[in-house]
Amino acid sequence: MSVGRDNASMLRHLSALSRRESNMGLFAMTATLAAEINSKCQAASVAGGIDTHAHIFERGLSLSDERRYVPAYDATLSDYLRMLDANGISRGVLVQPSFLGEDNSYLVNGLRSANGRLRGIAVVSPSISREDLKALDAAGIVGIRLNLVGRQLPSLDTEPWPGLLRMIADLGWQVEIQRSAHDLQFLLPALSAAGVSVVIDHFGLPDSTISVEDSGLRNITADKDRRLWVKLSAPYRSGKEGAGEKVAQAAYPLLRDTIGLDRLIWGSDWPHTQFETSENYEKVRAFFDILVPSESERREILVVNPVSLFRFGG
Repeated sequence: MSVGRDNASMLRHLSALSRRESNMGLFAMTATLAAEINSKCQAASVAGGIDTHAHIFERGLSLSDERRYVPAYDATLSDYLRMLDANGISRGVLVQPSFLGEDNSYLVNGLRSANGRLRGIAVVSPSISREDLKALDAAGIVGIRLNLVGRQLPSLDTEPWPGLLRMIADLGWQVEIQRSAHDLQFLLPALSAAGVSVVIDHFGLPDSTISVEDSGLRNITADKDRRLWVKLSAPYRSGKEGAGEKVAQAAYPLLRDTIGLDRLIWGSDWPHTQFETSENYEKVRAFFDILVPSESERREILVVNPVSLFRFGG
């Protein structure tokens, strides 16, 4: 009889364990399902999202004589499109890498192969002809980039620059600038006078040691002509080991509340040249959600704001 009671007790114990394991399994399945639903909802909330800053290149391309850095790897169009798909981003903007100089042929080929999914920002000589600019325009180029890091500032009010800026204004293009924030005061007046749209790369590269007290960043926030946009991109270029991210978190509300939410756009900076070992697309995309916790604000920055600026047509 005692053996029977022991067996019955054991059976009840096993049954309880079975129910508990079943419940735990059900809980795990429910958690997994919730995570999947949340992921899909997040992707849906940025459907049509635009990544406004990325680069493509391959080893073996012709390089600029003024190059400061050349990656020892390939970052191809197909690689980039996979990144967009994997992160729920519909469209993107390719920016000519500085080490490829004024030869935009690889960029243009990428735009054509993408069948309208991408736009481009070129690097050109200030003496480029109107015909060559029109050819770039037809290929999907919507602006030029001035990567002035480590270079002498150009005199934008001295020819041939005013002539180039007039042609850019006529085309409805933009001028993108990468330069430390405190130097932008020497560039913005001439660009404003030319009537071109201006896009400041990477938060304006504010000094991470003084954060939002950087006078250059304050000059950006004083913009009144509504022709200036700021890319919320690559905070790590303003300071390593998280310093740049802290500046970004302080700068975002300042920029939103001064130049306006409708003048902010986002870029991945893929493939994060010179920061490849510490950054990746998933990480920078996740940081944007931390930076901008409001879903409605994220949608405006990712989806609404870049459409007309980069001429995606809705």
